[in-house]
Amino acid sequence: MATHSNLSRRARLGAVAAATLASVLVLAGCAGGSSPSESSSGGGEAASFGDVSIQYSWIKNEEFAGEFYAYENGYYDEAGFGEVTGIAGPDTGVAKLLSGQVQFALSDAASVGAAVAEQDAPLKIIGATFQKNPFTILSLADGGNIATPDDLKGKKIGVQDSNASVFAALLAANDIDPSELEIVPVDFDPTPLINGEVDGFMAYLTNEAITVEMAGYPVTNLAYAENGLPYVAETFTVTDQYLAENKDLIKAFLIAEIKGWTDTFKNPTDDTVALVTDYYNESAAAGDLTFGELDPAKVAAGILAQALLISTDETEANGLFTISDDLKEQTLASLATSGWELTADQLFDTTIIDEIYEENPDLLAYLP
Repeated sequence: MATHSNLSRRARLGAVAAATLASVLVLAGCAGGSSPSESSSGGGEAASFGDVSIQYSWIKNEEFAGEFYAYENGYYDEAGFGEVTGIAGPDTGVAKLLSGQVQFALSDAASVGAAVAEQDAPLKIIGATFQKNPFTILSLADGGNIATPDDLKGKKIGVQDSNASVFAALLAANDIDPSELEIVPVDFDPTPLINGEVDGFMAYLTNEAITVEMAGYPVTNLAYAENGLPYVAETFTVTDQYLAENKDLIKAFLIAEIKGWTDTFKNPTDDTVALVTDYYNESAAAGDLTFGELDPAKVAAGILAQALLISTDETEANGLFTISDDLKEQTLASLATSGWELTADQLFDTTIIDEIYEENPDLLAYLP
């Protein structure tokens, strides 16, 4: 059973050193398409999909509240899965997908798009939790005060290694040459920003931006989605081969995810805060990257902030995780500014998520 206790006892969490993308592509080309067992034969027997792994893009905080509800309320179990292992990030998941270490990754369109465009990586985005990406360049209002792309010029900007391609896309979208500013390698702790070591810091609107502001520092945000990069994020991504061979499994998985994320909208925020704290603490005990104890007020603020990125007029009409043709085109245009020229068919395959809502219209109603 894919329960909370199973997750804590048996999941092997933490970062796994990723091979270089080129090497992984070679391995992916040579490897057979091993996948969890799938049995949905006649006779009324329930499907049995075996075990799967999903790479999270970030630490186990409120960004994955929907996944935590899917564990807690048995949605993975009823969908026919054995063990569903959620692996804590930070990690784009690209290398692990291609090497077969995970079956699903929660990533972003820039990271996946770069791999597809530059390396011909056989990957597809099949749905997106965040209709609007949460990336921002965070600055102190009485410091760097970076309110426009031009304000980046001449500044020191802290960027994490895993976010380098996303930051490069922001610069390209606004015709800024990297030589016009200084990129400073940082980790995910915004202390360098607070200490004045950098003028700007690559962050999430739903995370570090809230942390710094709640610490008493007025902030300025340069949101990617409002400055040339309105692309999807927390994308459900799989390999082409896995998609071709495991349609029923993927459909069952996404239905469980829809149910979990519906609970984040329908349950009281305090309940979700408590659930997130439980899973975060287990992850910390397992040795994953964490940042001290969670502040319940900050978690609550993050839940509300991310709801604005997840729920839009389009998802209210079409359902959670859906990606409209218009949003696909916006995403592709965002990537093209960095030279990543792709068609919708090269990057997206939303047939399964669309079929889910055609067959299960009751799942459309995720709002209270």
